[in-house]
Amino acid sequence: MLPQEKAKYTLEEYLELDQTSEEKIEFWDGYVFTLAGASVSHNRIQRNCTTYLQNKLRGRTCEVFPSDMRIKVPAYAPYRYGDLSALCGKPIFELLGKQELLANPTVIFEVLSESTADFDRGYKFTYYKSIESFTEYILIAQDRPHVSQFVKQAENSWVNHEFNDISDEFYLESLDCELTLMEIYENVEFPPIQDRLRIIE
Repeated sequence: MLPQEKAKYTLEEYLELDQTSEEKIEFWDGYVFTLAGASVSHNRIQRNCTTYLQNKLRGRTCEVFPSDMRIKVPAYAPYRYGDLSALCGKPIFELLGKQELLANPTVIFEVLSESTADFDRGYKFTYYKSIESFTEYILIAQDRPHVSQFVKQAENSWVNHEFNDISDEFYLESLDCELTLMEIYENVEFPPIQDRLRIIE
């Protein structure tokens, strides 16, 4: 994320800026950050997840929302942008100024990059947990076949499942459907393994 030039913004200034910005920007403690443009692999993964989930959920009262949907996050107002969010049932939208916020996602997907992976696994996950309806978190690597699935068991209790083979499939409890890594990574080219290894001297 790239910070805007001004030192600090009020929430009202941010909302006005976000309404007219051609880029996605987020608000953190008075600072405004531009969300960096996504890679080709990131876009393909995001597109694949959206397409396959929409097909699997067709005919049911479920919806899949793309990355420009603002998600209300009580623990870190006013809202965040996930790479993909979804739910079954009636979506609840709240107005903040002129912006519509999705208040009840059950599952949120994040496609990891080298610069955001730690943040998505740590702080962002912590903030997302303040969403009452949120019960499933899917983290997807883009440099190799790897998916981390976190499923809520009880208050402050989440179980983690890891999937590392392109032939793996996993069950999305919040949407009552399965998704395969082959579907997620369709047309995604991974860098050679030597490019992913750090040489230790």
